[in-house]
Formats: sequence, structure tokens, C-alpha cells
Amino acid sequence: MNRGNIYLGCSGWAYPTWKPDFYPPRTSPKKLLEFYATRLNSVEVNYTFRSLPSESTVRSWLAATGDGFRFSFKAPQRITHILRLKNCAEPLERFARAISPVAEAGRLGVVLFQLPPNMKANPDLLSAFLNEARPFDLRAAFEFRNTTWFAEPVYAVLREHGAALCIAESDDLSTPAEITASFSCYRLRKADYSVSDLAAIRDNLKTQAARGDVFAYFKHEDDPTGALQAASILEEIRRDEG
Repeated sequence: MNRGNIYLGCSGWAYPTWKPDFYPPRTSPKKLLEFYATRLNSVEVNYTFRSLPSESTVRSWLAATGDGFRFSFKAPQRITHILRLKNCAEPLERFARAISPVAEAGRLGVVLFQLPPNMKANPDLLSAFLNEARPFDLRAAFEFRNTTWFAEPVYAVLREHGAALCIAESDDLSTPAEITASFSCYRLRKADYSVSDLAAIRDNLKTQAARGDVFAYFKHEDDPTGALQAASILEEIRRDEG
């Protein structure tokens, strides 16, 4: 198996309140993504959870970032929260078409399917959904927020379809560190990370990259802490590899 790349970022970039610690004070709103991409090499776009972007918007994102930058997207709430993975061919097709410029440019990271906390495990439904999604060639990662999903029958379905269990951690819930795909996905949402915590995250990402591409996203808030933590880890990884 080829060694993968490590992609680090946050779940968003349009935060003027990240000035001056992350963004230079005079950075204009239109230049935030361009500067973000000088310090981080991926972003998780939460925008797509509620609305699909226009083609011109997606192409402007691509133009603002380099070839090594990857965009991950949160799947629309219509798929995960309204239809709850049932009969999703039409919204999957619309979503895949909206992000197709990113896929065609070879710059698609993962597609995060974040399920609602009150949705309990149903491996058969998950399998049927992944069969329905197969034609769209999305690199799928699933964030389950109900502990009933943390079980071998679910992991077996993910492995069969090459989909990842998103390893998410927050102050309320942590996902088992089960790797089910040739790539891995992390969402790092705890309120506070110590220096030793960040070192452990860095070392784990490097370990997982031996298997394939790694995508990791820190918390996005008005405070730039998550962005600064991601940038610090990425700088250390690049220095170690350089």
C-alpha cells in the first residue's frame, strides 16, 4: 500500500475574527481562503450541509488554492437528516454534480455523512445507501453520533464498500479508532488540547499515513485556536519530512 498524504485544516475558513492571530489584519474577506491555503492544505466545507454552491463559487474556491489543496464536503442534510439515507439517488446526483469541478480537478478530499444523534444503527440500510452512492464515486466517511453504530456489523459494511468510519472526538462522545478504508478521516472537536495531546495527534496522523491519505479537521469557531493548532501540526509534519 502506498504511503498517503496528510491533509489538515478546519471546518471552514470565512472567519474575520481569526485576525490577527491566523489571518494578517488587513486580509480582505475575498482573500481569506487564499491565505488559509498558505498555512493549511485542506478544508471541510460545511456550507454544503444546508445549500449547494454554484459552479462559479466552486471554481473560485479552486482558483484561490493550489493543486495540493483538498476540499472535503459535508453531505446535504436532505440525505442524512431528512431522508435518513433512504432513497437518496436524486439528492446524491445533485450534490455530486455541484462538487464535480473539484472531483474533476483531482482535488476532492472526503465526503462526510454526519448522521443525526437519534438515528440508530441499521447495517442493511447503510449497505443499501452505499450501493446507491457507488455510481457517484464519492470518498465517503461516516460520522455516527449514536453509539449503536459502533459495532462490527457496521464496520464490515464500511469495509465492503471502502468507506471510512470518521473518527470523531468531542467532550461528549468519541468514536472507536477503527480503520475501515484505505484512507482515514478525523474530526477533532474537544474544547481543549494540551501540548502532549497535539503531539499524540501528530504522531497518529503520521502513522496512519503509512496506509493511505489522512484527512483531519479541527474545530472551527470565532476563536482561531483550532486553525492555529492544525497549522502548527502541519508545520511540524512538513519539517519532519523535509
